[in-house]
Amino acid sequence: MSSDQSPREQHSISTLEEIRATRLEKVEQLKNLGLNPYAYKWESTHHAAELQEKYADLANGEEVDIAVSVAGRIIARRVFGKLAFFSLQDETGTIQLYLDKKRIAAKMADVPNAFNHLKKLTDAGDIIGARGTIKRTEKGELSLYVSEYAMLTKSLLPLPDKWHGLTDIEKRYRQRYVDLIVNPQVQQTFRRRAQITAAIRRYLEQRDFLEIETPVLQSEAGGAEARPFITYHNTLDMELYLRIATELHLKRLIVGGFEKVFELGRIFRNEGVSTRHNPEFTTIEVYQAYGDYHDMMALTEDLIKTVSQEVLGTTQVNYQGKVIDLETPWQRETMHNLVQDKTGLDFTQFKTFEAAKTASQKVGIEIPIDCDSLGKLLNEAFEQKVEETLIQPTFVIDYPIEISPLAKPHRSKPGLVERFELFIVGRELANGFSELTDPIDQRQRLEAQAAQKAAGNLEAHSVDEDFLAALEYGMPPTVGLGIGIDRLVMLLTDVDSIRDVIAFPLLKSHSAAIKSFDYDGEKQILRVEFAHGGVYQYHDVPELIYKELKDTPSAGQYFNARIRDKFGFDREV
Repeated sequence: MSSDQSPREQHSISTLEEIRATRLEKVEQLKNLGLNPYAYKWESTHHAAELQEKYADLANGEEVDIAVSVAGRIIARRVFGKLAFFSLQDETGTIQLYLDKKRIAAKMADVPNAFNHLKKLTDAGDIIGARGTIKRTEKGELSLYVSEYAMLTKSLLPLPDKWHGLTDIEKRYRQRYVDLIVNPQVQQTFRRRAQITAAIRRYLEQRDFLEIETPVLQSEAGGAEARPFITYHNTLDMELYLRIATELHLKRLIVGGFEKVFELGRIFRNEGVSTRHNPEFTTIEVYQAYGDYHDMMALTEDLIKTVSQEVLGTTQVNYQGKVIDLETPWQRETMHNLVQDKTGLDFTQFKTFEAAKTASQKVGIEIPIDCDSLGKLLNEAFEQKVEETLIQPTFVIDYPIEISPLAKPHRSKPGLVERFELFIVGRELANGFSELTDPIDQRQRLEAQAAQKAAGNLEAHSVDEDFLAALEYGMPPTVGLGIGIDRLVMLLTDVDSIRDVIAFPLLKSHSAAIKSFDYDGEKQILRVEFAHGGVYQYHDVPELIYKELKDTPSAGQYFNARIRDKFGFDREV
């Protein structure tokens, strides 16, 4: 018996344009036959995984006379004369469709040549519905023995090659919808993410924490040291910032009388992109009145342990070849002790910054220009020599006051604050501290931050007068916590890049990217070629603008800010 089945699409023979044109012709053929290629509805009785489980013991060759209706995407086709076998994928898994010409003709007598239409007018990628009975073939494949079918959605573009899949990493992120179709494990990652966030909310709600939403658009960007995104409200005629943290508004709620609040939501920081950082990400911040950082460390470890047990069924997590033990209690160690253990430097013994700087350089610590105090240098030593070694869950406690502008001073260690950060697999997962409740101390710290911002530190805080006013009404002793949800999901799904746990990570736009540019000084014409192939000539552009564009480290950012809407242009044909 010969097969007229070909690989999913012979991309080497046909271009995508040719494939699309062929499929559009099939759309018209379906319409001419009175068949809607884009249906309104389909009633299913079962999912693929449910059928696979329910009939796992069905013997080869046996059939169960039960009416079954399924729907999904065709991911593979095999056609043999009067028989065809399709692999149908729904959100739970796959099941084979066993298609027999005689059976279909008998049940679909109102559609002449229904089987031939199935052969000629369907493609891998199409979404169809099918009804029939359950049968296991002689070769042992559980199948829906189809009596009737319907085209639900005709696809115009082919799925990636069946054997190679969608392997281009950036394309997977840009076309996540295709990634989800051809890589079922990706769907599982996002299902697990949903389970993790639901378990976190459930844990907190069971302990009387209340989730309250706070503004995304803010007049002052505060609550973290980060560069914000800036937008503009036309009606109010004012600049606004996308929030860089939920902290300051949640603490306003504590001032207002709530004792346990949290928010799980999106945060936006205009910073770099890496395997650990995305400009748009998810955090949960939790605040509890009348507690301190010891209480919050206990809550943090119990929360993460409980979520792991609920979602994974274990507290022994396999991550990139390492077994991470989430059983509590977790190690707690001061930053001073950890740095001394790894470098031999005891920062409590240094009398001057210069002495500490010299000793640090001798052990290979690189010192940035803006590192100008013992506390900042201690943190540099920690980040460079200790952080990546903290594989098992470790609370690093008692941070320098210079890098903790919102934390309460340590009750017994001058120059430090009551702050912890949680590290697992060498990366920060959570940050918490006893909150600063003294409005005078808070004002002084924010004013110092504002001075740094005025001097060019784009990540420093501004002075949020309304937040300071709230503190002056009185905030009870409070402890706060922030957990990076994306990093927690990475840990619990064994994923090493943040982009793999964010459904649609931010990527540089191909269409707007500048490929090249040149300048005609006599005519003052700037000629710009974009990655999408378009070429534009911008008129009356001063030479200074061209020179700045040429010298800037980010041509796209400069172009958008200084050229795109500032000069007339023509498109080259």
